[in-house]
Amino acid sequence: MSKAYDPSREGAKMSYAKDMSYGDYLHMDELLATHQLHSDAHDELLFIIQHQTSELWMRLVLHELSAARDLLQQGEDFRPAFKMLSRVARIFDQLNSAWDVLRTMTPSDYTTFREALGSSSGFQSHQYRLIEYMLGNRNTAMMKVHEHRPELHRMLAEELKRPSLYHVALDALSARTGVAFGAQVRRMDSPHAADPKVQRAWLMVYEDTARYWDLYELAEKLVDLEDYFRRWRFNHVTTVERVIGFKRGTGGTSGVQYLRRMLEVELFPELWHLRGEL
Repeated sequence: MSKAYDPSREGAKMSYAKDMSYGDYLHMDELLATHQLHSDAHDELLFIIQHQTSELWMRLVLHELSAARDLLQQGEDFRPAFKMLSRVARIFDQLNSAWDVLRTMTPSDYTTFREALGSSSGFQSHQYRLIEYMLGNRNTAMMKVHEHRPELHRMLAEELKRPSLYHVALDALSARTGVAFGAQVRRMDSPHAADPKVQRAWLMVYEDTARYWDLYELAEKLVDLEDYFRRWRFNHVTTVERVIGFKRGTGGTSGVQYLRRMLEVELFPELWHLRGEL
């Protein structure tokens, strides 16, 4: 009869009374203590963990987007930024998979704890709003929901003073192709709208990829990112419709109808529109 595996025989450290352990490093006690239920419903824990883990992934998205923007602004070597943008796309792929878990919750399951949510809603996520602002969808009307938290409102206001990731990409596009854009392309406090000159400049890149390879690769990284972002939004809509139908959201929005309108938002419109001209 074989003996039970003993990792200490291979040199594994087994005592952590005086050293940092896995749980210490990740602050597991504090992290797991945040799962405070507001009802005795079985599925509330699923709902909480789904949204908490989504916020953790969004924290990483903000980290990667901020670093990628800084690198692109330096304008020397885009390649490290490409890796970060690819990572953001894969994070949204990961977030997409999470909807599959939440969809195991039926409408009957959700009604057992929906009242415990009060008026809380994912609509109020400041990290999601920051991601949108960093990518260029700068709808300032959405800031009002954060007025009760001055530090969060200030964080969003500070982001609006910085060029978005797409602003930085367009600066590089203009500098390398020699196409000048109007001031409306650089507006900091409103969503980016498709611009004919921007589209023509991107078209130059796609028609001469050898000459503009870095810009071409940057464009495709942005398209890849938005592709996964759109899938995440779509899965959000279908999950909400599957669970609550067309009821109003807990935060007072129109629920599915509001989310469907968000599907129409284009972050980098010129990169999608130019495909019909190639």
